[in-house]
Amino acid sequence: MEATNRYIAIKHLVDEAAQESDFELKTETFTLSIEPRKKEVIVKNLYLSVDPYQINRMKIKSSSQKASDFAGAIIPGEPIEAFGVGRVVDSGNPEFEKGDLVAGLLNWGEYSRIKEGGLLNKVDSTLGLPLSYHVGVLAFSGLTAYAGFFEVCKPKAGEKVFVSAASGSVGHLVGQYAKLFGCYVVGCAGTQQKVDLLKGKLGFDDAFNYKEEIDLKAALKRCFPDGIDIYFDNVGGDMLEAAVENMNSFGRVAVCGVISEYTDKGKRAAPNMIDVVYKRITIRGFLAADYMNVYGDYLAATLEHLRNGKMHALDDISRGVESIPSAFLGLFRGDNIGKKIVQVADE
Repeated sequence: MEATNRYIAIKHLVDEAAQESDFELKTETFTLSIEPRKKEVIVKNLYLSVDPYQINRMKIKSSSQKASDFAGAIIPGEPIEAFGVGRVVDSGNPEFEKGDLVAGLLNWGEYSRIKEGGLLNKVDSTLGLPLSYHVGVLAFSGLTAYAGFFEVCKPKAGEKVFVSAASGSVGHLVGQYAKLFGCYVVGCAGTQQKVDLLKGKLGFDDAFNYKEEIDLKAALKRCFPDGIDIYFDNVGGDMLEAAVENMNSFGRVAVCGVISEYTDKGKRAAPNMIDVVYKRITIRGFLAADYMNVYGDYLAATLEHLRNGKMHALDDISRGVESIPSAFLGLFRGDNIGKKIVQVADE
């Protein structure tokens, strides 16, 4: 049995920023059955993640860069791997049956073929939560927020926490974990609507629109007159520099992402290293995959918070595989509120 599979590919590698014209919607004939003795799984994609780090996999590598990032380089013309949720169409793997809901590394397309050993797990459909949550709050966005805050930042109740890109896929969760833990939390975002959301629905103590601030260092001094203990960095650039200047001694910075630098090398951060030394500030980058050992704790705590209404997950969902390039590029404009997801097919 065969079907038509539409998927998104890049036409060529990019230098820094990407445009919609750099992507193409391709069509192929896709076989929906598994060949005998192959342990592959064929999945009809339902929800797909779009994430800023993907731009780094699309870039032309200079001679000073490593051959690949933590996730391998994307090959022009080939399907683009991304986390997602789907339903099994056929399976040669005894762990999965036709009709199972699964989450794992799929493709930016309508169907995915997962080879033996690929990242794929069954979705617990009895949780009573939206299926899209398994792409965001119950997937790598949630684990990144939880592990980054608790394992990297090592918070103490009452500490003062600053979160950049606080209405984004990770930031809006970090702020809520911090509030539930008993910290004072301030976030920044790029519109008044997002600021209101942070202070209203999500319970941040304060928030500001960084686009309206002439001096970021002064803005943080206003929000944190007694200094910052923890900075959860999703942005890099000027925001990191401003945060370091306002940090207290023994402050901790968890560097989750540097979205301001992904498409503009001129915005690379240059924090005051004298401050870092004399304040004994720790600046640490991390990946969610480093902390799979806390996955059980993260999932149990997060499910409890969601069920009792103490935590809110924000999903920003577009529709149709053809909307993926626009959804992806919108991340760099700050279009999304919460986790950006593309729904490819009905559940």
